[in-house]
Amino acid sequence: MSENTKEAIIAASKELLQNLMEANEVEISDVACILFTTTPDLNAAFPAAAARELGWTQVPLLCGYEINVPGSLSSCLRILVLFNTNKKNEEIIHVYLGDAVTLRDEGERIWQGEDKK
Repeated sequence: MSENTKEAIIAASKELLQNLMEANEVEISDVACILFTTTPDLNAAFPAAAARELGWTQVPLLCGYEINVPGSLSSCLRILVLFNTNKKNEEIIHVYLGDAVTLRDEGERIWQGEDKK
């Protein structure tokens, strides 16, 4: 994430949420809850506010901080969406945007946009 501002955190959260939902073909009615974490340097807004701005008012949301490990990626937002599905674990697509692509495992199914599926 480029900066620690409310606008940047909300915009990045919306982008990641929408990409996660699209990549996995998830409807909001299938979502059980969403967990948001940021690195400690991102504290200008609650990323869960983005879900509320998208109209997701019936979904439980929780925000927290990632452990501050020396040398780890800074300015990082992560979102874990727990949803009802018949998909197998290996069919779930993980979405990494920006510098977060460095966090992925080589064997993971990833999605970085329609042109990179």
